[in-house]
Amino acid sequence: MIATLLLAAGQSSRMGGRDKLLETVDGVPLLALLTARALSVGPTFVTLPSADHRRRFALPQSAQIVVVDANLGMAHSIKAGIAALRDTATGVMILPADMPDITAADMAVVQAAANLSSAPIVRATTSQGTPGHPIYFAASQFSRFDDLHGDRGAHRLTIGLEDQTLLVPLQGDRARLDLDTPQDWDAYRAR
Repeated sequence: MIATLLLAAGQSSRMGGRDKLLETVDGVPLLALLTARALSVGPTFVTLPSADHRRRFALPQSAQIVVVDANLGMAHSIKAGIAALRDTATGVMILPADMPDITAADMAVVQAAANLSSAPIVRATTSQGTPGHPIYFAASQFSRFDDLHGDRGAHRLTIGLEDQTLLVPLQGDRARLDLDTPQDWDAYRAR
């Protein structure tokens, strides 16, 4: 089983008091949209900053919630998500929850590539080949997550393993498009 880990424990600190994961896309909160897309592909775990955080109410019942201390950074969020995976997980597909253009089909393509390949890492790229998300890690790589610290993502774990990483191009720039500021959201909605 390959699980999806949606990282949704960040503080939206650049949003001027708004929560980027509760901004609406296609009439629903972004977090709800991405979670539904991930659930259509397989088991989904979502990291949240607290058990009673308002983002929890945007999640479908079938999503598994992992509560983390958001002040400890993204690495802590990733490690808590990895720890929550059942022992039966053959791998994990990690995706920040602020990437509205990632579709269920994109996630399925990355997951299918992971199932068909012996590569321990499968990484989505833009159509021009720039690495992005989602990133798949085989269970054989889980112990490497212990070395992550601070507000750094799993990208660091791919450095030096380029020869063991399968790149999967997604359409346009969707593998890199994230929305962190009100200006990002305005530009996204205006396009």
